[in-house]
Amino acid sequence: MLSNRLFAFILIALSFEALFVLQKWRHPIFHFLLPSYFLLSAIKTYLWSSNPIPVYLVGFSCFKPPSACEVPFSTFVKHASMIESFEDESVEFMAKTLTSSGLGQETYLPPALHCIPPETHHRESIKEAQMVLFPVMDDLLSKTKLSPQDIDILIVNCSGFCPSPSLSSIIINKYSLRSDIKSYNLSGMGCSAGAIGVDLARNLLKTYKNSNAIVLSTEILSSGWYSGHEKPKLLLNCVFRMGSAGILLTNKKDAKNKSKYKVLHSLRTQRASDDKAYFAAFREEDSSGKLGVTFKKDLLQAVGETLRSHVTILGSEILPLSEKIRYAVSIIGKKIIKSGEIYMPSFKSVVQHFCLPTSGRPLIKEVAKGLRLNARDMEPALMTLHRFGNQSSSSWWYELGYMEGKGRVKKGDKVWVLGLGTGLKCCSLVLECLRPILDGAERSPWSDCIQRYPVVVVDKHSTW
Repeated sequence: MLSNRLFAFILIALSFEALFVLQKWRHPIFHFLLPSYFLLSAIKTYLWSSNPIPVYLVGFSCFKPPSACEVPFSTFVKHASMIESFEDESVEFMAKTLTSSGLGQETYLPPALHCIPPETHHRESIKEAQMVLFPVMDDLLSKTKLSPQDIDILIVNCSGFCPSPSLSSIIINKYSLRSDIKSYNLSGMGCSAGAIGVDLARNLLKTYKNSNAIVLSTEILSSGWYSGHEKPKLLLNCVFRMGSAGILLTNKKDAKNKSKYKVLHSLRTQRASDDKAYFAAFREEDSSGKLGVTFKKDLLQAVGETLRSHVTILGSEILPLSEKIRYAVSIIGKKIIKSGEIYMPSFKSVVQHFCLPTSGRPLIKEVAKGLRLNARDMEPALMTLHRFGNQSSSSWWYELGYMEGKGRVKKGDKVWVLGLGTGLKCCSLVLECLRPILDGAERSPWSDCIQRYPVVVVDKHSTW
């Protein structure tokens, strides 16, 4: 892109020079000013290309469900045993899954799933969408002192529920947003959609100057409940819980001093062309025609392969030269000597905090092992899973809220948000903290419980 522009500048300059010669404009001033003008234009173009418009994360909000939606293990199992569509074996399987899932006793399910049998109608899903999106939008606007009329871009993501009018239209209607707002609705992208939404907003903010973008992330559980007998599909009932998050991003010049973070990097990779990755987590009907999401046994292996290729690209962008050299030398040694292990670069040399996918305790630990992270690095993900369950695309913001509530995020610190979703696909965000976080525990879902964490979670295989 840059070389093409320089070529165009040179071509235009030569054309004007030829015109001066033909018109016999021989005064030196003409031949001096023109090259100077195009030289300055080329320098300006280079500086613009190498210094893209900064994008700031002004703030974020997370939804705290009402206590009436809490679902302790005993309540979940009791209700499941009263649902006629479940066999005793299915109830027993879900009970065992819950006890080893890493979830605590205070997670939440929407009102529709507290009914017996669960009400999974379209109208209940709409009610749930309004229940989780409106409060988080209100809180975000209040925290950031932003008027709905100042929103230029709106992105709403929800993987499994895609109504018509869309979720973004529901928000526009509720808040009477401007008619020229640029709105987007992301669906079917799994747990990575929250990070993808921010990546999309960042790219749009590179184009539309002096703009504000809001990203709303959630998963509607009423429409995703599985009432059949296939065990791989029953997993979703056990670990997915209520949650939503709202994020405000902007490219306005005066936003740096009031924003929490700057978005330094974003990266997306996709492996849907590989059948093993594509079918690792797949929504389909069972033998009875009941819709559910199947999680294959080789999911962790597929995730590892996806993450490996993603991390290689991200590392080339953010890692220091010393880590890149060690990685390159290990690869060369592996190919020549045909022995030894390929060196896994240490991302902790540039990143201080990690927001990992909360898709389950085994996946959290597998990802942490691959990235050479310790127990403290895993803590935000494991504690978010324990307190709120797997909230799909909004989980990372609860993790970041946990770290802020603990006072761990300092000015200048880097935060890596890592999203994994069906496909399989991967999306990373690298954020830089711009100011001290003094109010991390206030107006947060963690405000009434942050002092109780971290807690010890014990299972038959390990103790955290």
